Amino acid sequence: MRSRSVYVCQQCGHESGKWAGKCPSCGEWNSMVEVTASRVKSNKAKVTSGAKPISLSSVKISKSAKTSTGISEFDRVLGGGLVPGQVVLLAGEPGVGKSTLLLEMSGKIATTLYVAGEESAEQIKIRSDRINSKGEILLLEETNVETIIEVARKLAGRKIKALIVDSIQVITTSSLTGTAGSVGQVRESASRLAWFAKRTGVPVIMVGHSTKQGSIAGPATLAHLVDTVTWFEGDVARNVRLLRATKNRFGPTDEVGIFTMSSKGLVGVDETGGLFVTGTATVPGAVVAPILEGTRPILVEVQALVVPTKMAYPRRVAQGIDPRRLELILATLTQRARLPLHERDVFVNVVGGISVREPGIDLAVSLSCASAFMEKSLPEGTVAVGELGLLGEIREVMGQQRRIADARRKGFDKVISSSSHKFVKEAIIHSLRK
Repeated sequence: MRSRSVYVCQQCGHESGKWAGKCPSCGEWNSMVEVTASRVKSNKAKVTSGAKPISLSSVKISKSAKTSTGISEFDRVLGGGLVPGQVVLLAGEPGVGKSTLLLEMSGKIATTLYVAGEESAEQIKIRSDRINSKGEILLLEETNVETIIEVARKLAGRKIKALIVDSIQVITTSSLTGTAGSVGQVRESASRLAWFAKRTGVPVIMVGHSTKQGSIAGPATLAHLVDTVTWFEGDVARNVRLLRATKNRFGPTDEVGIFTMSSKGLVGVDETGGLFVTGTATVPGAVVAPILEGTRPILVEVQALVVPTKMAYPRRVAQGIDPRRLELILATLTQRARLPLHERDVFVNVVGGISVREPGIDLAVSLSCASAFMEKSLPEGTVAVGELGLLGEIREVMGQQRRIADARRKGFDKVISSSSHKFVKEAIIHSLRK
């Protein structure tokens, strides 16, 4: 049996012996990728694996099934730690701190095999000394996936706790002729690393880069090959970093890990405090909102700027929230609260670089826009929480009482929510200063 290359369409699955820019079956452009296929001399398939099904009830689970990474914020996102044989994809923009996070993790757990495909051993040593990483780290400078798996298989007997590959975009397999980073190379290399993790029980963490569009570089099937997809985000000009899980077979996908970047590396933040609040909530256009990330309430400050437009179509700029959600909120305020925002440019920003994806911030965005338009501020110590409907009604959100309790514990004793006001127009009239 020997290997050969075929080209498979990622949309319809059509196979071809040569590459084509357009799939001859479905007509999709740039969807043909190179994959390996086995050419069997005999036409009759041979079954030699001896695989047998087992009863699910007979499978025993160890009490210590999960291994802690030594970083509480990382464990929070993973769902308690690493599961034996788990395959994790850690993606993010270049320079956000992916390698630093994994190097810190390697220094906190037992023996780790760190595959350096992009950096030299000296560069990694310099970073390790800077963050004061301690622990047994085995460093392997290699980009061939067959060699990596062979070395890791020999070390599996030494009970290595994890295999870290930095990064999957530079790993290649000798079975394909494509260059490093091509769709076929990335998918085949990731597939073989996932096979190694399932056979040996050693967790594998792969670093992935992001594209200019903000998605994971490589084929879309890469996310299907792994058990957990985590996204490390944050503005490189700021020191706040957020870790989210967009897919997790062994834990939740709504938790978020919060880190701050310092000269000593990444530091986990358990109590956010005023991390996303500037203390200028008494200025017109600023409103504090308690959002919920997983099980953790976080106070964030929403700032809005409303100015007369000089263009035929007013501008709507949103940072930290969905721009389409902002359009709905402004349309609701224009129709239900009678605010002439159709003549104004509106700019909304969530302080600290955090991205809020849940509807509990709707009321705070509405009040901040109304406050900026009327140039009147909310009373000191006020928070706003609630979802805004198209009829202008304020809806209760999940975990509302927990959010309010956390806000009051931090000194915010005035709450604007669905319990105090039924419609957003009432909240604007009664909450803004005369």
